[in-house]
Amino acid sequence: MADFQDFNLSCPLPIQQYPHVLLAHGGGGKLMHQLIETVFVPAFSNSLLGVRHDGASFAVGDARLAFTTDSYVVRPLFFPGGDIGSLAINGTVNDLAMCGARPLYLSAGFILEEGLPMETLWRVVQSMRQAADAAGVQLVTGDTKVVDKGKGDGIFINTAGLGIIEHSLAINPNSVQPGDAILLSGDLGRHGVAIMAEREGLEFESRIESDCAQLSGIVQAMLDSGIAIHCLRDLTRGGLTSALVEIAESANRQIQIEETRIPVREDVRGACEILGLDPMYLANEGRFIAFLPPAQAEQALAVMNAHSTDTGAALIGTVTDIARPLVMLKSRIGAMRIVDMFSGEQLPRIC
Repeated sequence: MADFQDFNLSCPLPIQQYPHVLLAHGGGGKLMHQLIETVFVPAFSNSLLGVRHDGASFAVGDARLAFTTDSYVVRPLFFPGGDIGSLAINGTVNDLAMCGARPLYLSAGFILEEGLPMETLWRVVQSMRQAADAAGVQLVTGDTKVVDKGKGDGIFINTAGLGIIEHSLAINPNSVQPGDAILLSGDLGRHGVAIMAEREGLEFESRIESDCAQLSGIVQAMLDSGIAIHCLRDLTRGGLTSALVEIAESANRQIQIEETRIPVREDVRGACEILGLDPMYLANEGRFIAFLPPAQAEQALAVMNAHSTDTGAALIGTVTDIARPLVMLKSRIGAMRIVDMFSGEQLPRIC
């Protein structure tokens, strides 16, 4: 890690106040959002990055492509419902799907810790292959590095993905419109609770498994049905709340959601109450929100529920005509309150 005193003092971020954010692996939520907006965005500013989406969409000749990258440092490596390998493939495929693209090709970079058992690496690689086959993508290039024992926590994976956009829609936060219906593809919180339970050796009455899954099939079905999707966002780090806040800020629109419409399984809700967690902030690896014309909400729900499991998809809110970047929640008792990102993360090392 560089010495923070080496930074140019003209940096727009008061960096002296933030070293703990970068050094702590729990840095996420609002603080990570601020770092991205004040350090990375100004440094690499361009029109594609400025869209603030899960990936970049651009034209190459007559083709429209989507490109994304992500890194995976989840602990533990294996958890109920998935592992770091399936998570890496599905997470990258999902980011491409959120751009409205059909995923095609992936890369993978492996940071391996000295002494990692070959059996562990084999399990991870085989899981990646199976997830790639299920998603219809090919892993076509990669890299491997080994770090000293005690420096890599087993294995870290970086991926990048390339997909093709086969429609004329611009699916990103800038396309959000007043009156848009906001749909949630399924129940919240299972990934976060599954990771927490496995990490801490907790046992509940029922086994809670991660929702880790690829979402490309659902999105393609929605597009094939003629649904004019305005924006999509998967609910990974920071969960539902962070995704909504980011889109509200990018679109400069007030969003209103209803707590009673947000599906959370009873076993997950109970576990969150015991652990002091809020399912609206927990990371999910197989859930997304969709913004689309209200007239197509029922059709979209039918398509989503045809692919969904458990509690299924739900209409949870709407975009208002107020040009103010806020997310308002109508609570179970009917009171309205503002919801915002957490300063950090409820659970670090979750993806």
